[in-house]
Amino acid sequence: MRFGATAFVLIMAGTGAARAQQGSPLLAEKDVAGLANELSGETAKRNLEGLARLHRQRGSAGFHAAAELVAERARAYGLSDVAILQFPADGKIFYGTQRSRPGWDAEEGELEEVKEKSAETRVKIASYRAMPIVLAEDSESADVMAELVDVGEGTKEADYAGKNVKRKIVLTGAQPGAVQDLAVGKFGAVGIVSYAQNQKTAWWGEDENLIRWGHLETFSPNKTFGFMVSPKTARGLRERLAHGETIQLHAVVKAGRHASNYEVVTATIPGADQKLKEEEIAFSCHLDHQRPGANDNASGCVTILEVARTLQKLISKGRLARPARTMRFIWPPEIEGTLALLNGRPEFARRIKAATHMDMVGGGPATKAVFHVTHGPRSLPSFVHDVAWTFAEFVNEESYKFAATGSAEYPLVAPEGGKEPLQAQFGDYTMGSDHDVYQDSSFGIPAIYMNDWPDRYIHTNFDSAANIDTTKLKRAAFIGAASGYFLAGLGTKRYG
Repeated sequence: MRFGATAFVLIMAGTGAARAQQGSPLLAEKDVAGLANELSGETAKRNLEGLARLHRQRGSAGFHAAAELVAERARAYGLSDVAILQFPADGKIFYGTQRSRPGWDAEEGELEEVKEKSAETRVKIASYRAMPIVLAEDSESADVMAELVDVGEGTKEADYAGKNVKRKIVLTGAQPGAVQDLAVGKFGAVGIVSYAQNQKTAWWGEDENLIRWGHLETFSPNKTFGFMVSPKTARGLRERLAHGETIQLHAVVKAGRHASNYEVVTATIPGADQKLKEEEIAFSCHLDHQRPGANDNASGCVTILEVARTLQKLISKGRLARPARTMRFIWPPEIEGTLALLNGRPEFARRIKAATHMDMVGGGPATKAVFHVTHGPRSLPSFVHDVAWTFAEFVNEESYKFAATGSAEYPLVAPEGGKEPLQAQFGDYTMGSDHDVYQDSSFGIPAIYMNDWPDRYIHTNFDSAANIDTTKLKRAAFIGAASGYFLAGLGTKRYG
């Protein structure tokens, strides 16, 4: 059974007057003060800087290093049941209706232009060692010398009319996976260079130096490699080709797919009630993505880690009462890791009564991010989203008061962070992250979804730790910690 709405209506009715008197929602004043005082945006960001050094593709050595880092921090913070769960990912096993994807690792990826003058001259265009984002995920090993041909978008046969791309490398404005079956499979190209741009927002195409994370299709029979370059680099190449120049490229790639495991880090703060401790309130994020991948999604992962650290410390020192239900923290690969966990270990799905999912929660002013707390789908009505919004609204009010007057009881400002108001938005249900899996009818688990959007640097080389605001991390952590802690104790005498 999930939480009942009637109980929450009664609780909300009883807490409205209490808030007017004590100034904080749902939780006792001392609990709000304890969380606000202990949560640290700086501690979260130090952990984020560690994750942002790693190229965290699913099933890779970089992802494993990230999982070990998180598990080590969880143990150091005193969490219980810390484990890195493994679920086979070999391209054959299915989790639910999703076919597992093999792991992918890369050792080398170099793209150079070869110019022949009096002596051969090489100009480096892209280097995996310097910037891993330049090598498209699921690229295969290669060592080829070939001419470059501009095919525009390259997603339809008309783009290849009158162009011979056989045994050549194509330059495309689309994602590598969108062109590989035509360019490689049908017309015989040997590789791809892409300048695909970022998701379309008001800032789309504004910065020509952005390099977008690229993907090939995992299960396409047309194996190849792909390099990602900036629109600025691509513009120079296109102009030279349009003037009739021949551009000779040398591509060297050592990479490939292999049977691996989805790794899911998990840890708990055990509940106190003999019966209710078998129920769990989950905190979720996704640990994978390209380097640096700071806001997407190192920010969500370090924020739930900071929630775990804070709750564990306050509970162990007796400053917070241990809640009735167990609180579980989960760090999986995005969507496919959550599917593997809930399908491969169905006891998790049975225990979890509600989840708080954080995907991009630390974007500073440079990212142009707007922070959202979203409703769930109408097919799964639940009060848990109202719990999160109650705390978000509280942070909105307190942070605005502080920004406007210089004084507030709970400004939730980090020493190294900004002082701007949060201005969180309570939005309609949106898809695109692990909260979809929890709330799918297969599991029916209400999930609070917290995220930044837009973010002009998402999935690019500029999604760096420098653009993460410690105040934003602290405020997201407060909303998540307060919501999860409240839900973990719901229905007990503490809320009577």
